[in-house]
Amino acid sequence: MRIKTILKTAIWHENPIFHQMLGVCSALAVTTKVENALIMSLAVTVVSMGTNGMVSAFKGLIPHKARLMVEMIFIATFVILFDQVLKAYYFSMSKQLGPYVGLIITNCIILGRAEAFAIKNRVIPSLADGLGNGIGYGLMLIGVATFREILGAGTFLGYRVMPAAYEPARAILLAPGAFLIMGVFIWIIRGIQLRKGGRIS
Repeated sequence: MRIKTILKTAIWHENPIFHQMLGVCSALAVTTKVENALIMSLAVTVVSMGTNGMVSAFKGLIPHKARLMVEMIFIATFVILFDQVLKAYYFSMSKQLGPYVGLIITNCIILGRAEAFAIKNRVIPSLADGLGNGIGYGLMLIGVATFREILGAGTFLGYRVMPAAYEPARAILLAPGAFLIMGVFIWIIRGIQLRKGGRIS
């Protein structure tokens, strides 16, 4: 399977949020600021690639009955490593994200791709699948966060972009606001894919 095809499928045709509605909880929690969304996207991408790579590399040694437990151990290992690096080099962001980096362990996207793809494929394609799903997840997070931060706070990456007279729509920063924006994103993306004859799941 070509790397380009794997990436395109993961990012566009089978995007974990657009199509599978996975990872929605963190999408609601960390998208009040673009900076938060960027770091969370990076975390999920690193963990997804690392987990896929390890599962693929050791698939011949993993007992079938114990594979889910082993996959969870790989996920937890990469999450802990990322969390410790974040605390060491970007402590303020680590405090802002709170428990959400740790909760990546329970993210269905990562375990799902390890089980559906990495356990059956070679290392390089598995790394590409992890990268594609991380990017696909990140695009949604960053897109939602961009609208929420601009409309809800009048800023982008902490810099004011709206006129001083602009009254922030604080409701956008609440969970219902995230649901609304996410719903609009999904509606637009699926509409585009339907017009182009893409797969709608």
